[in-house]
Amino acid sequence: MSSADTPSDSHPSSAQRQELVDQLRWQKFPVLDDGFVCLVDVMGDDSSVVQAARVSYGEGTRKVSDDRTLIRYLLRHRHTTPFEMAEVKFLVRVPMDCWRQWVRHRTANINEYSTRYSLAIDAAQTTQPAEWRTQAESNRQGSGDPLPEDIGQQLTSEERVLQDGIRDIYQRRIDSGVAREQARKDLPLSTYTEAYWKIDLHNLLHFLALRMDSHAQLEIRQYATAIGEQIVKPLFPVVWEAFLDYRMNSMGLTGPDTGVVQRLSASATTAPPWSEEEFLRAQDSAWADLTRCRERDECRSKLQRLGLLEE
Repeated sequence: MSSADTPSDSHPSSAQRQELVDQLRWQKFPVLDDGFVCLVDVMGDDSSVVQAARVSYGEGTRKVSDDRTLIRYLLRHRHTTPFEMAEVKFLVRVPMDCWRQWVRHRTANINEYSTRYSLAIDAAQTTQPAEWRTQAESNRQGSGDPLPEDIGQQLTSEERVLQDGIRDIYQRRIDSGVAREQARKDLPLSTYTEAYWKIDLHNLLHFLALRMDSHAQLEIRQYATAIGEQIVKPLFPVVWEAFLDYRMNSMGLTGPDTGVVQRLSASATTAPPWSEEEFLRAQDSAWADLTRCRERDECRSKLQRLGLLEE
């Protein structure tokens, strides 16, 4: 965090806070080709977390620097209850396939646009030729490298024909008097839906930690990043700073990881970075006979990130 981003030494006044909320409320931050996220309402701020932790008042006698120390302690040691005292309500417009991943986070209140009551939203997420991705070789649910653009051109053209055709069929069903709840059944997962999504700050940070991660699907990662950077960051600047330090830009060493580091340190005859051969000699005994071992791969990546192991 730069000095320009560092929280000031005094709390914003109620008027300043309200001005910020008013600026953000209903502002649609675009995501993908036709999606958005926007703030509907918020309850609480950085000081609400501190107040909940202290179960006391006296805001005028404290500095933000004191609150920052406590917030960072709470997040660092996973004392999560105080963060549940703040809540944020969003309106989101998102493709249905992305929304399916979103609603797996069962810690929010949701009210979604009903295609039984209203006509389906006349928009579907489209994919640009350069955006088609291969299947990841090492991850069954992830993406790999981009496909060649000439293949992407063909896929995008086919996508457009498919989406337009299905939408025409849907509209003909509606025009023929078919019930909306039945007419919708063949709409693609690329169709956009809208929903109100209200969640407390603790569970919101958990959502962001998972969905902003590089392993999350790109599309939902863009939604999570927009929510975090455009809405949570200005509303909860001290919490956001701690979240980046202790969740997004941190790593955890497991018991087996710690054992590897200890054995490497004890047996090494040279300073790090150590070699792959030394790493394999120091690996956990449970990994040794495995040809493929995700836990070993994760440990290797952590030590490389720390500069303890050769790339």
